[in-house]
Amino acid sequence: EVQLQASGGGLVQAGGSLRLSCKVSGFTYDDYTIGWFRQAPGKEQEGVSCLSMNDGSTYYADSVKGRFTISRGYAKNTVYLQMNSLKPDDTAVYYCAFLHTVVALTTLMPDEYDYWGQGTEVTVSS
Repeated sequence: EVQLQASGGGLVQAGGSLRLSCKVSGFTYDDYTIGWFRQAPGKEQEGVSCLSMNDGSTYYADSVKGRFTISRGYAKNTVYLQMNSLKPDDTAVYYCAFLHTVVALTTLMPDEYDYWGQGTEVTVSS
């Protein structure tokens, strides 16, 4: 069974940076997509970014474009979300999710994802 372990959250001042990690276990092949989603208190879940392991393609929500970077770790079973120029509006619990796909697919539709990690909390103070 696929398992996801998200980590790296914390408290940071506005303008600061954090790097989130998502470690994937229980799946050997490269035909999947990892997505990052977030949910702030009282708000709907929002797709942040995703990375296709099939071909390396990425996608970003407009709200984070130019500030966040998603990448694959050297160990290949880890995906990072580098978050720079953080704003108080970025405060949320961040989740990584796994989508098994035999073709490269970048989507931030949460219903497309098969497995979810437990979330890591990010707080950006003003």
